[in-house]
Parts: sequence; structure tokens; C-alpha cells
Amino acid sequence: MKAKNWIFTVATFLVSILIVQAQSPTNGKQSTATEKKEKKYQARPGKTQNFGAEAFEVSDKTTLRWLGMAGFFINSRGTILMVDPLLEGFDMPLLIDFPIAPKDVLRLDAVLVTHADNDHYSIPTNRDLLRVTKEYHSTIYVDSLMKNEGFKSFGHTIGDQFKVGHLKIKLTPADHAYQNAYPGMSKRVFKNEDACGFWIETPDGTIWAPGDSRLMKEHLEFPTPDAILFDFSDSEWHFTLEGAVKIANAYPNTPLLLNHWGSVDSPDFAPFNGDPEKLKKLVVNPQRIYVLVPGEAFTLKKIKK
Repeated sequence: MKAKNWIFTVATFLVSILIVQAQSPTNGKQSTATEKKEKKYQARPGKTQNFGAEAFEVSDKTTLRWLGMAGFFINSRGTILMVDPLLEGFDMPLLIDFPIAPKDVLRLDAVLVTHADNDHYSIPTNRDLLRVTKEYHSTIYVDSLMKNEGFKSFGHTIGDQFKVGHLKIKLTPADHAYQNAYPGMSKRVFKNEDACGFWIETPDGTIWAPGDSRLMKEHLEFPTPDAILFDFSDSEWHFTLEGAVKIANAYPNTPLLLNHWGSVDSPDFAPFNGDPEKLKKLVVNPQRIYVLVPGEAFTLKKIKK
């Protein structure tokens, strides 16, 4: 009996040591697992609000919905646009769900694309929207890419104007030829006019979609828009946070509909990492900042100027 008791005591002691080691914070496996869970903070929007057929109905107003990323859906009294739609097929992990799938889009009078980067010109998305899209509009360069896809597209120079239904649209300048700064990125020499913004005049007010751009003098001298699709990421090939604040304060009463933030799981990549709370502390009249969730409706109204 004594020998059996001794063996039982030793076995119990060894099991106790193994349990303590397994629970110890200095255990190699436990430490590695903890490190994997720790991630750099990224601001992100609330839960996506999916939309469907109701968003395509004719009404007596102009409604905008953020699609996530840099994309917007605009229904102006029945004339429907998408700006830079990306609804599938992106090559980086995402933090959001898209509010509508391409297969559920009922009709589009036009798709507007600001430049060729795949977070703005999503080939998979636009291929699947082709069946319901009357026409595509962009710069001369992006139009050439669209024609290669067989899209019914139109290319424009900066300052050109065109109409989609009752909407008057004009291309605004952009400075986003970052490819030239990185040897080997592209064999092509890019020009500023390969990218653009869009100035969209509706019966209910004017929308400015600047696209991706470094800050330009012209950006501070437009007539006051009634809404800006606002990129505020602190990236040298975007406005930078400082430049975004300059634009916001140049139009101190204009609603700012935030985009290009909170969508991509990439905490160290500046273009995708604006933080609305930081922006609120820097701009005049911060109450005009709209932190929409993907799919949430915003009604455009003319502001006092």
C-alpha cells in the first residue's frame, strides 16, 4: 500500500506541474497566441444596412448611400448613379459587408469612375453591373480600359461636362499619378488627367466627389457644394489629413460624407485608415460630419451659402 501511495503522490505532483506550465503567461504557445490576437486599432463603421428594390424607386428627392470603400449610390428623383462601385472581388481582407450585391442592382443610368485603382475601378463589380448599366464615364485613360472590357463607356478630359438624365456632371482635377514615383510599378507614364473627380448638379443640390488626389489649389476655389464625398486619410497621395481639413474648412457649412475609411483590414496602410473622431476635433462645424454605415441613406438638401 505504501508503494502505491508513493506512486500516486508522484503522479499527482507531475500533473500539477504540467497544469501550471500550460496556464503560465510565459508559456511559448500561449504568448504567441496572445500576440496574434493583438492588432493595431482601426476605426470602423457600424453594422451595414442592406438595401434593395426600395432604393431604386422614383421619388421627389436625392438620396445618397455609402457603398463602403470609396463607392456611393445616388438616386436623384429616379436617375441613378454609382460612383466608384466596389461590391465584390477585392484583393485585400475587408472589415465591412457590402450593402448590396451586383446581382441585386436593378438599374443604373450610369457608373462614374474616378481612376483606375482597383478599389475605385473594380473590374469584377463592373462586369457584373454591365447587364443593368446604360453607360460608364471616366477619364480618357480609364475609358480605354473600359472599352477593352466591352463596356459602353465615354472618356472625358478634365473640365468636360456631360448629362445623365437631368443631372449635369463635370470632371474636376486630381493629382494621383503616384505610379511614377515608384520605379518598376508600371511601364506606363501616368498623367494627372488619368484621374479625376466629379461635380454632380442635381435638382436638390450639388455633390462633389473629389476622387483620390493630393491637395490642389483648385480644390479650395470651387463654388460651395451641398455635399462632399469626403476622403480624409492621412496619405501623401491623397489630401493628407491636414489637406482634408483645409478643404473642409474652405466649405465650412457643407456636409462631409466620409468614405475611404474603415473598410479594409490593413491597419498600417494609411489610405484606408482615417479616423472620424480625429477629424471632428479639427474641422469647423464638426456636426456636419456624417459617419454613415454602408448602405445608410443620406438626403441631399441645398445649404445656405
